[in-house]
Amino acid sequence: MGSVNKVILLGRLGRDIELRYTPGGDAVGRCTMATSETWKDKNSGDRKEKTEWHKLVIWGKRAEGLQEYLRKGTQVYIEGRLQTRQWDDKDGNKRSTTEVKVDSLEFIGGRGGGGSENESRTSDQEQQVPSPEGPPELTEDDIPF
Repeated sequence: MGSVNKVILLGRLGRDIELRYTPGGDAVGRCTMATSETWKDKNSGDRKEKTEWHKLVIWGKRAEGLQEYLRKGTQVYIEGRLQTRQWDDKDGNKRSTTEVKVDSLEFIGGRGGGGSENESRTSDQEQQVPSPEGPPELTEDDIPF
């Protein structure tokens, strides 16, 4: 049997994309994304919320093309895969991090309901950034399974 490494996230960016280049000249964009879940506590009746933070990595021309649009607070839908990197820090300690390597990205909200990365990149309109209040509350009725 084969294996699957697939990540699907819908949330808001926690910071602007940071674009850097490898020694070989390849563009690498990095940013963070927050996803939140809310629920009502069965005992107290209080509304609870938990936020998860995800590290996103976007490679190549896609990262360069999206640089002006990926801003803190922007709501996006991404598909990608988990990727773990390891390195030795300056003190010689082994370090690692797990990131989401982004394969596709769509803007949600903003310019009248969203659009794909290609539409946003070629648009002459200025990208409207949604407020950074966090993703909309989801209920069990919103989950498709």
